[in-house]
Amino acid sequence: MILEHKKTTDLIERGAIFYVSHSGGKDSQAMYAVLGQIVPHNQIVVVHADLGEVEWIGVQDHIRATINHPLNVVRAGKSFFDMVERRALLRPDVPPWPSSTTRQCTSDLKRGPIYKFIRADMKARGATLALNCTGIRAQESSGRARKEPLKLNAVLSKAGREVYEYMPIHHLTSAHVFAIIEREGQVPFHAYRLQPNSLGNDRLSCVFCIMGSANDLQHGARCRPDLYQKYLELEERTGWTMFNGKSLKQRVAGMNARKAA
Repeated sequence: MILEHKKTTDLIERGAIFYVSHSGGKDSQAMYAVLGQIVPHNQIVVVHADLGEVEWIGVQDHIRATINHPLNVVRAGKSFFDMVERRALLRPDVPPWPSSTTRQCTSDLKRGPIYKFIRADMKARGATLALNCTGIRAQESSGRARKEPLKLNAVLSKAGREVYEYMPIHHLTSAHVFAIIEREGQVPFHAYRLQPNSLGNDRLSCVFCIMGSANDLQHGARCRPDLYQKYLELEERTGWTMFNGKSLKQRVAGMNARKAA
């Protein structure tokens, strides 16, 4: 079930540390399970980028309940709202919200803190070889389908470090992922499951993600009306909508209208 080839086997035998970037989503949960089948326990380190109030409540508890390693939690020095507010202040003529082409939320709030942790942890261990493991899958989008499942990370491969980007479940479908979780005797995070009068999430990230489906946004608005209101207020203050030409309210209202039709 896992993407294995000679290179991966060699890295394991050389004692590489597998840093599992765990969001709490179904793909991270399945990735951790399958890595545990081939990687020695002491070569796995789990790390989660805490997104603060825009993160689903309880996601870190879910991660801890489904792993057999300590959970290392990292945080950026700013919040999602801080990031949008500052961009709006510095460049009021430019959309301050992240988009599919300018995903500073990923780079600043997730990847940056995780990379910082990997560098520090490798130094503390005296390690020189590692893999940054993510649950990206080809089925999710054409862009992700074109990604290389295993390649050198040029940013982290400095100062004597040899670090690879690794996508162990790149080839798996959503059905495979849910089957792996069930096989482990586990359940996915509750946001995926059906809710009263609402479908569960298609994917898990921020409660209101720029890449989220209309269903996920509507589900988030039902579960977190307080957070939903904060996003609407931020759109109003910045003068920019969260989506290209549409506000979060319009996206959520559009979904409700289709359900009622």
